[in-house]
Amino acid sequence: MKTFKLISLDIVEEKHEDITQRRIKLEDGLIINREDDHGRWIIEVYVDESYRDFFETMKEKEEEIIIQVKITKQSNRPATFLVKPIDVNIIGDRMNVIFMGTIVDRQQEQVEWVLKQLMDEGYQGEDLLEEFKKRGQESKA
Repeated sequence: MKTFKLISLDIVEEKHEDITQRRIKLEDGLIINREDDHGRWIIEVYVDESYRDFFETMKEKEEEIIIQVKITKQSNRPATFLVKPIDVNIIGDRMNVIFMGTIVDRQQEQVEWVLKQLMDEGYQGEDLLEEFKKRGQESKA
């Protein structure tokens, strides 16, 4: 297992068909790569108790959520995870929230986004493939 310092946490939420990010103010946090056969990570955040209702509601829903985290230093690119909150613990006027999930392949995510955009623009079949290749070449230039 490998453990890293968690620098920031954003919860990706969908509201009225808009995607927004809710920044969670961290007191502290860490992220652990379990290095298991399922590629799971544990993310533990230590936050103010004022987030209690938000995280307890999230845990009760038992739904997977998308989060973005920065690890080690603020200048690093965010990593995206698909997680479930598995535990919420009150510690005085603070609390910890423990998530478990898997990292999302950013490259795959971007490919899917481009494909969806092309389909939304009406491309289908061979036209979709050709336009996808064309845009892929443009991004490399």
